[in-house]
Amino acid sequence: MFYYFDFTVWLKLLRLVGKEQNQRQRRGLYKLLLLHIPLRATVTAVCFFLDGILFPGLWFTRVKKPVFIIGHARSGTTLAHRLMSADERFSAFKYYELLLPSLLQKKLVRLAAWIDAHLLGRALERKLQAWEKRKFGPMQHIHKMGLTIPEEDDLMYFNSCASGFWLTKLPYMSELDFFHIDQRPAASRRRMMKFYRECVRRQLYLNGSDRIHLSKNPTYCGRVESLLGAFPDARFVVLYRNPYETIPSLLKLLNVGWKLQGNLSQERIRESNEVMTGLSYETYLYPLEVLARHPETPRAVVDYRRLTTDPRGTIQDVYRDLAMQIGPAYAAFLDAEAARTRKHETEHRYSLAEFGLDDREIRDRLAPVFEQFQWDDDVPAAPHKNKETAHA
Repeated sequence: MFYYFDFTVWLKLLRLVGKEQNQRQRRGLYKLLLLHIPLRATVTAVCFFLDGILFPGLWFTRVKKPVFIIGHARSGTTLAHRLMSADERFSAFKYYELLLPSLLQKKLVRLAAWIDAHLLGRALERKLQAWEKRKFGPMQHIHKMGLTIPEEDDLMYFNSCASGFWLTKLPYMSELDFFHIDQRPAASRRRMMKFYRECVRRQLYLNGSDRIHLSKNPTYCGRVESLLGAFPDARFVVLYRNPYETIPSLLKLLNVGWKLQGNLSQERIRESNEVMTGLSYETYLYPLEVLARHPETPRAVVDYRRLTTDPRGTIQDVYRDLAMQIGPAYAAFLDAEAARTRKHETEHRYSLAEFGLDDREIRDRLAPVFEQFQWDDDVPAAPHKNKETAHA
């Protein structure tokens, strides 16, 4: 039960920070990498080791048939995760739980929350809510985030310097690769995935060892083989949405985040956009290629259009494909979802040309999925005003 830390990436991040032209930005990143990250990692490593001593029942907790929701970012993975999380049989990580992966840390946070609620009049809660508004406010209209909202499991690797979230701070996508985990040496993959499995076990111990881990991670499209190595009985839900919508939407999200970081090189941002576009093609094609090599692995392929128009029917089909039964309480929830008028739309303006994208190249590179989902019948890829459902 040892903590995982990627020293190679940590050193690379330090080297890349040295290239930053903005002095204030450079100082802040050095402070993060040389002070905060080592301190957080050290405390977590000690707590992680103590978990097995303080909570002996952890040794008997097993991860059984976890479900991984994957797909290109902005393809409905968040919506699918929210719908399935309503089934009490599932267990998922909240934002703060990913940054504090030790069981001891989670227990201490829950103790502090109890003290705050019963003895301090929720003073700490109000301060944290104010911090959330400052931290997440500028991005909430694109992707809703909060300390107690479920988030992508990849965030647990942030303090280990092994998370794709680092690319939101340092857009060096040609030098930092957090996607192609399946292509790393076997020993490196095993260490990384063993840590992940240990974190999942702790969360199940906390939420109930009889529950099923439910994960939502677009970046995990590049580690399907590694996930199957760590969880041989894993099940997958793969989301698909027209790339004319998802690719520029993701690039818009990333570019907004980079602009908030300060005066970054436009050439570097352009290069990172090109790398991310290339990764987008792999994100669409690679998961089903791997799953085709593992026909015994249960999987459900979901069309975003149907998920947003018929959530109940879509989830019923997902459960069927994963060999799961829908209980009465969850069936009532799905009925309520079906009865709701779905008007959660926000207006976003984007175009493929804004990011130098060519609709013909996208169509050619992703021809198999265009034909499978009949996206040629969708709205054209020319610049247009799109009412985009506000789901990641």
